[in-house]
Amino acid sequence: MAASIEDDFESNNQDYYSLLNVRKEATLEELKASYRRLCMLYHPDKHRDPELKRQAEQLFNQVHQAYEVLSDAHSRAIYDIFGKKGLEVEGWEVVERKRTPAEIREEYERLQREREERRLQQRTNPKGTISVGVDATDLFDHYDEDFEEMPGGGFPHIEINKMHISQSIEAPLTNSDTAVLSGSLSTHNGNGGGNINMTVRKVTSAKGWGEVELGAGDILGPLIGLKVFRNITSRCFLTAQCGLQFSPRGLRPSCSLMTARHLDQNTMGYLQWRWGPNSAMTTSVVRDTKRSHFTLALQLGVPHSYLMMSYQFKFQDEDQTKVKGSFKTGWFGTVVEYGAERKISRHSVLSATVSIGVPQGVTLKIKLARASQTYLFPVHLTDQLLPSAIFYATVGPLLVYLAVHRLVIIPYTQQQKEQDLELQRKSSATDIAKKKQEAESAVLLMQESVRRVIEAEESKMGLIILNAWYGKFVSDTSQKQEKAKVIDVTVPLQCLVKDSKLILTEASKAGLPGFYDPCVGEEKSLKLLYQFRGVMHQVISADTEPLRIPKQSHRIESES
Repeated sequence: MAASIEDDFESNNQDYYSLLNVRKEATLEELKASYRRLCMLYHPDKHRDPELKRQAEQLFNQVHQAYEVLSDAHSRAIYDIFGKKGLEVEGWEVVERKRTPAEIREEYERLQREREERRLQQRTNPKGTISVGVDATDLFDHYDEDFEEMPGGGFPHIEINKMHISQSIEAPLTNSDTAVLSGSLSTHNGNGGGNINMTVRKVTSAKGWGEVELGAGDILGPLIGLKVFRNITSRCFLTAQCGLQFSPRGLRPSCSLMTARHLDQNTMGYLQWRWGPNSAMTTSVVRDTKRSHFTLALQLGVPHSYLMMSYQFKFQDEDQTKVKGSFKTGWFGTVVEYGAERKISRHSVLSATVSIGVPQGVTLKIKLARASQTYLFPVHLTDQLLPSAIFYATVGPLLVYLAVHRLVIIPYTQQQKEQDLELQRKSSATDIAKKKQEAESAVLLMQESVRRVIEAEESKMGLIILNAWYGKFVSDTSQKQEKAKVIDVTVPLQCLVKDSKLILTEASKAGLPGFYDPCVGEEKSLKLLYQFRGVMHQVISADTEPLRIPKQSHRIESES
């Protein structure tokens, strides 16, 4: 995804280096010299005509903005990596200024993900989960004699035996206070209930926050809770929580305490103590790297104690594919799980997990995460360890996914790409028209300066630009049908002549004052015919090739 973002930057950003006609390694003194010269050229006070004055203000502001960015080391580093739009991402103001390019890139990707998430979740930050439990044990645990007595030919009976729906929304009260309203409904085999919770969170400082929770339900009764978070050091934090449940059986107090510490750059250690209906002590180690995720946990408690280990491998592909496996054993039995996860669209992730346990049986878990909404479909296949159930739970989802991916997802994504390309083409045409208008305005503003430059150069037989063209030239006989796409840039180049010299940097010439790109995405070159000390010269230079004239090698030899 990052690559597509950078491509978008390259096609939409104005090149500040080209605008100022300086090298990418230009010093602050070189930037100041170029900035002063362009300010003198485009200063609005030099023009009395209202239209020319307005156009001069626009170009003057562009030059000023380019100088402001390139003269600041931090902004310049961001611009060098991500271009103009990289500076528009919120959050740079809180980033340490002494960062390497790699750190800036990593920070940008994080800020970009946060911005995308905020855009999806909007201001209320809605989150929801829908879980639908399916009982499909009749597919594998049926009895033939029972089916013979059933009307309808003895088809296996598949039913939805449980369902859970939860939703929450946030409402910012102030810069430091947030209210969260959440609720849930659950049903299992015809019996169910629900609850509603209200939480108010207050950020007390940069190191901590606290929240108060009030809840009510038709099963457990009212709830009052308090939670506090605190950063103890830069590598360690603490979370404390206590609650009081008013159940039909009386008051049920509970308390928990958790501390965590960074063991190294990619590893966290956790220690948690819980007191209440399910008292336990849990310790875990979590290691998360770019290519893998590993968790090891041990819990000692009443009524459940267990040992759990899980591992996830992350493929470095565009779809962010992951394969995972876990092993868990305790007083409840032993469970082995394995599965895979893959991104199927820009904001959707699909995963499938097979759970094999004693005495739990075999269960297939399908999960779809779409932005901040999660949909779960646990399908219980059998209460026994049957090879046929394990086989179909493993192979079935894989075959269905391959079929849907080929018949639905691939055609849909191709259609979306074609629509995006069409929008880009339309946007590119609009952008070219705008740049052309800006270039024509710049040429009008240069007329007076060009006359002075030509007079000065003619008086000393210096450098005179006779003709200059920029764009795509067609010279190959096999491309005669293709029309050349070039623009006249004689005036802008003559305006850049100083002391009988013209120096152009390696940046694309399309960003120079008075230039624009007449053929976006195609190879371009610059063709000049100039006169120096009464002798004709000619040169053709590639778009990103540095150019310095006059040169003896450009001289046109006269015919004898």
